[in-house]
Amino acid sequence: MGSGSIRRAAGALFRGVLSAPRAKAGTFTDVPTTFCASTASPASLASTDPTDPATSAAPSSSAAPAASAVLTASAAPAPAAAGTAGRAARNGFPLRTAAALAASGLLASPLLAGTAHADPKAPAPPSTMSQIGGGRLGTPGVQVALKPGAPKLPGPDALTARSWIVSDAVSGKVLAAKNPHWRLAPASTLKMLFADTVMPKFPKNQKHTVKPADLAGMGAGSSLVGIKENLSYTVHDLWLGVFLRSGNDAVHTLSAMNGGTKATVAQMQQRAKELNANDTHVVTPDGYDAPGQVSSAYDLSLFAREGLRNADFREYCSTASAQFPGDAGKGGKRATFGIQNTNRLLSGDYDIKPYPGIAGVKNGSTTHAGSTFTGVAHRGDRKLLVTIMNPEKKEHNEAYKEAAKLLDWGFAAADKVDPVGRLVGPRSEDDGTGAVKAKGKGKDGHKSTQAALNSAGGANGAWTAVGVGSGVLALLGIVAFAVHRRRPRR
Repeated sequence: MGSGSIRRAAGALFRGVLSAPRAKAGTFTDVPTTFCASTASPASLASTDPTDPATSAAPSSSAAPAASAVLTASAAPAPAAAGTAGRAARNGFPLRTAAALAASGLLASPLLAGTAHADPKAPAPPSTMSQIGGGRLGTPGVQVALKPGAPKLPGPDALTARSWIVSDAVSGKVLAAKNPHWRLAPASTLKMLFADTVMPKFPKNQKHTVKPADLAGMGAGSSLVGIKENLSYTVHDLWLGVFLRSGNDAVHTLSAMNGGTKATVAQMQQRAKELNANDTHVVTPDGYDAPGQVSSAYDLSLFAREGLRNADFREYCSTASAQFPGDAGKGGKRATFGIQNTNRLLSGDYDIKPYPGIAGVKNGSTTHAGSTFTGVAHRGDRKLLVTIMNPEKKEHNEAYKEAAKLLDWGFAAADKVDPVGRLVGPRSEDDGTGAVKAKGKGKDGHKSTQAALNSAGGANGAWTAVGVGSGVLALLGIVAFAVHRRRPRR
């Protein structure tokens, strides 16, 4: 399959898992892993979830150690499990026994099981927040207006995120929300704003040869797709890297094409202002933790809703797996390798199935932001947006599980609740309050957004994403590596 071609089948996902060959540095397999080079002490590695896609691999590939630090799922076991298998093999246990020990260690490990303990020192939301979209959206706490017969929202034990919002993607009506204007670190969900800002500027077939300077300035532990210097990539390739692998190397390459990181950040901030996303302050184009970088569940929903008007945006954010260009082989022909979308409601995981009707959009996770996620799904003619920021329950895949609960509730309750607010349109169409008309359009100005989203409907349209369930692949890849890895020198 050619470079950058999209795959919606599970072939690339399963290929090579059981044999688990040692992957080349700088590339990823379809099963995501986590490695943070800035916290690579044994203690910090022991607290890193090997199936969390948030911070995969190493910092900039322009730094000398970066290529060797980029790991794949077949080469990055959970330390405790890998140690179990390694010790078992060295002590003379058969390989099957070693694998069983590793598997049992993984299943019992808190890395995969997670914990149900909320942070007792979790901060409280501000007493007053922005009222863009409606006064209730600026009021702390859960906001919902149930009509008779409406299903109740899941309780606080089920919805632990500090901030969340569920809304109708077409009409913009907010069905329910909790602290939606709370300014929090966004992590890689900020890449939606990056895409909305930069994507219209370059045709998909435009090629770019990556220079070392293009990859400079990425934060330690950045998630990478595996871009290499002095090789060329199409814009199509780069956007697949942004959306599927949350690749900061792809973001920085596109930023370099766009005039540099500083210019791109300024454009993103201006775009946020145009979208009435006043809770957002951009410091980095990729969402990496930075002092002062914040957004909100409300603003992230605005970014998703606006981005989904773009057919290319819809294509990338709904792609479950694809082939990405690798090294240049003999005769200059490029090899490819499979990449899988790290949105677990789209691709699935061992403890969560793809959500029916899911069609994107973006996930994120950093130390400061915790887990963040914005998703869009359709059921019949209804399309819902949900954004989750920083669940206090630290279960594995918790942000996705809470997002799924909100989507389930939203589809059941959509006609049985009064809206508590709305997603406003761009400033050129909407003054942000709905109280007065802006340039003669006022609160009816978002009809162009409705038309764009409606045009994408239908069971075979871009709103239908084919998620590839990964099941226990993360577990299998880790165990396979532990069994087949080379015995370390003594």
